[in-house]
Amino acid sequence: MKTSAIRPIAFEGGRLFVLDQTLLPGEERHIELKSVEDVREAIRSLRVRGAPAIGLAAAYGVCLAARASRARDVEGFCRELSEARERLAGSRPTAVNLFQALGRMVARLSRLAEGAGGGGWADMFERLNEGLLLEAESIRAEGEAACLAMGELGLGLLKPGMGLLTHCNAGALAAPGIGTALAPVYLGQERGYGFRVFADETRPLLQGARLTAWELMRAGVDVTLICDGMAAAAMREGLVDAVLTGCDRLARNGDGANKIGTAGLAALAKAYGLPFYMFVPTSTIDMAAATGGDIPIELRDGGEICELWYGRRMAPEGVKTWNPAFDVTEHGLITAIVTEKGVARPPFDRGIAELMGAG
Repeated sequence: MKTSAIRPIAFEGGRLFVLDQTLLPGEERHIELKSVEDVREAIRSLRVRGAPAIGLAAAYGVCLAARASRARDVEGFCRELSEARERLAGSRPTAVNLFQALGRMVARLSRLAEGAGGGGWADMFERLNEGLLLEAESIRAEGEAACLAMGELGLGLLKPGMGLLTHCNAGALAAPGIGTALAPVYLGQERGYGFRVFADETRPLLQGARLTAWELMRAGVDVTLICDGMAAAAMREGLVDAVLTGCDRLARNGDGANKIGTAGLAALAKAYGLPFYMFVPTSTIDMAAATGGDIPIELRDGGEICELWYGRRMAPEGVKTWNPAFDVTEHGLITAIVTEKGVARPPFDRGIAELMGAG
């Protein structure tokens, strides 16, 4: 599978490299992140993006902090890593994978510290670092397996030759492995399903135009780029048979926050009688959020609307802007939620609870 060559995040020999997604599609460049501040900036600036990928990057950020620690005992080591965790947690507020991954790293550190035992600090330092790296690698491996499982389950909802509409980027650039919402597309490509994918450009950051179109073309998938405002026309013309999107945080009632514009697509799909499938690894489910109203929505700089990706400013100076990065798709607009543990259908509160309690 050609997508296997896309590795948005790599940790090799104690060094962290990411594919700088702000440069795509014009330039494919991997950059090294050398510190927690580098990782924080990369997540904030969208060099690394996609909820699962953000979580993995943060986990490796903790590993960088551990390797750079100047502590001389376990207490000091834990204190430094707690500070690193707080810095990374502040990079973006909506993607729950960020906090889930950091929580796992902190929990692993706690267990390692409790069982540190005797020996000199140098040996203990190495054991702590090895243990934290193992946890980060587990997050990667579980993410890869989850994407593959979602791909298989999602493919079971689709038929060969379908026209599929997607929004933002939920592919190999956004997660370990083959992505979330694009996972069935990649598996279908391998198995001759002949899907026709329509990718929304996804204003204002253009993840669909810059990223989804790039990675699907690279994999040989039949992909057509459309403006966000063309989705209704594509549905009316019969070009779209189903809508597939990812998710950055899912509440326990089935409300899902995803890239701004997703909720509108869900409403359109319902109006045109089309299925709307949201692909959500269980690491993205926030059982502490009762509804979408409990999900914090990131507000970003208005310059992204007026200036970013344009050769010159495309709005009058001084115009007010409102730039939420995500919106919440209410559960009543979602046909099914695909996780690696199974497919949840309405009533979602029951189905999600069963999935989160299983396995």
